[in-house]
Amino acid sequence: MSSIQDQFPDLGAHHAVYEAIDPKSGLKDSASGKVVFIAGASRGIGQATAIAFAEAGAKAVYLTARSEDALQETQALVSKANPQTQCAYAICDVTSAEQVEAAVADCVAKFGSIDAVDANAGYLGPWVKIGESDPEGWWWNWEVNVRGAYHVIRFTLPHLIESAKRFAAEDRSSGHLILLSSIGAQFLMMGASDYQTAKHAINRLCEFVQSDHGEDGIKCFAIHPGGVSTELGRNMPEAMHEYLVDEPELAAGFAVWLCSGRADWAKGRYLSATWDVGELAALRDDILQHDLLVNRLRAKV
Repeated sequence: MSSIQDQFPDLGAHHAVYEAIDPKSGLKDSASGKVVFIAGASRGIGQATAIAFAEAGAKAVYLTARSEDALQETQALVSKANPQTQCAYAICDVTSAEQVEAAVADCVAKFGSIDAVDANAGYLGPWVKIGESDPEGWWWNWEVNVRGAYHVIRFTLPHLIESAKRFAAEDRSSGHLILLSSIGAQFLMMGASDYQTAKHAINRLCEFVQSDHGEDGIKCFAIHPGGVSTELGRNMPEAMHEYLVDEPELAAGFAVWLCSGRADWAKGRYLSATWDVGELAALRDDILQHDLLVNRLRAKV
């Protein structure tokens, strides 16, 4: 695995929140006045992200997931983190276009807008060779990870476009859309064909969102949240568990950082929450000049 990682940018790695992406200090009030829509907010990274936006002063956070009990827990944690941040939720399966559309409409009806979106809902089943896989189980990875992300994108985009225009008039950045990818999108690991192809598709989908709607003010990112010991992460083979060393708050703070406008120059790209954001920003000119951190076939001659 380390030999593959050598192909990634040579940046300092973090495993927990640090000053530059801390919603309570370095990013304090960066989300003020914003309504944040989070899909998959009932536990783990999604829950931590909801709390982080509250800590960063969000006007409101709207939560979706399939478990009402878990949503209520996240709602209580959001209110505890910042009593001034409004919070509501909807029971929602992202594989259902109707449910996602209804949740988006409810969010706008309650809070007036959607200014940032985190498409965090995901699925990882058991790793099985293609020739031994269950067809329904294999495809369910794509249903949740790709179709689910598409539904969130499709129904929030019109509101994000309106938000980008409104905040631009105030000389602030908005219209941010975060898609949960994975470092696995860059790998080829036996038995992971369903998950890794789905996450690779997320990276490309991010590029299409940016290509189609960049002129509308949208800033889309596909992020690796780090190796987090969530219920999903622990579905990987036990040999991979040694890489689950990152706290969910790291990805949460990184999401708040992306939505602060500080990384708008990197829109349309794959980024890792573990990368030091100061070092990443220092590579800005090289990344843009050579169009790096995107899906491309390049051959050396």
